[in-house]
Amino acid sequence: MSIHGILGEQTTDYPTEYSPETLYPIERSLGRDVIDWQDDKLKLGVDWWHAFELSWLSPQGISQVAMARFGIPASSPFIVESKSLKLYLNSLNFTEFASWDEVQTLIAKDLSACVQAEVTVELFGLNDVLHDDSYNKASGFLIAQPKGICIDNALDNSSEKVALCAHPDAALLSEDKTATDLKSGSNEKVAQPYTFYSNLLRSNCPVTNQPDWGTLAVSMTSHKTIDTASMLRYILSFRQHNGFHEQCVEQIFADLSRYYEPSQLMVRAWYTRRGGIDINPCRVSDITLLPAPSRLIRQ
Repeated sequence: MSIHGILGEQTTDYPTEYSPETLYPIERSLGRDVIDWQDDKLKLGVDWWHAFELSWLSPQGISQVAMARFGIPASSPFIVESKSLKLYLNSLNFTEFASWDEVQTLIAKDLSACVQAEVTVELFGLNDVLHDDSYNKASGFLIAQPKGICIDNALDNSSEKVALCAHPDAALLSEDKTATDLKSGSNEKVAQPYTFYSNLLRSNCPVTNQPDWGTLAVSMTSHKTIDTASMLRYILSFRQHNGFHEQCVEQIFADLSRYYEPSQLMVRAWYTRRGGIDINPCRVSDITLLPAPSRLIRQ
């Protein structure tokens, strides 16, 4: 997968005036065609984007700062290229707005037009996030912890060296009858719930080839036993893969769906920040499984 144009250039002119035309849409089909999975099964979910360098001017000409969360539905035909989003947000730096609501409404309108779907936008004040109570919407912006078991040490007792793969390798997934079940150690062919995560997800940006690091979390119910060592090898096989955050999560969702045949599945990733923006895709087999948005310690 490759994207051409000014987005991959090393030098960039940052706009100083409101420039919605800066937003650069990319077709989701570019990533989904590579996955070769039923397209409709990848459309349930949300891509949550966090922006930490949002600023504009008050009518008095005073700089305002905030953080933002954008929710882009997985059913949108387009995603927005992250560098173009940074340029767009920078174009607001010297634009006057009468209120926060005006900023929120404008960003929602422009992003929705770019991806051709309704994008939700929430703005958070820096002081708001310091409070954690059930009535404060900013509490969802506090540092969270992934649920389940961390599998990052699953290979500690293995003498086999983990090879660098050129592409993600679903063949690394296996059902080992002697493997330790994440839930109870049972080898019975009974559908069981599994919840685990890894902080070792890595891939490369297809535009700049820069590394993207993230935490991957999976919740699923399957009659197959999960071998944590094989699962970790599979996650590590993404280390040299060129793919957008959304495509990587969808690839994992498709591979786990094919191999484990789960009755329920949720795959999400929290990627680390670049350019003041982090991207957090989530895909589910049923919309009722969609979790609340959150951010982790590395974000």
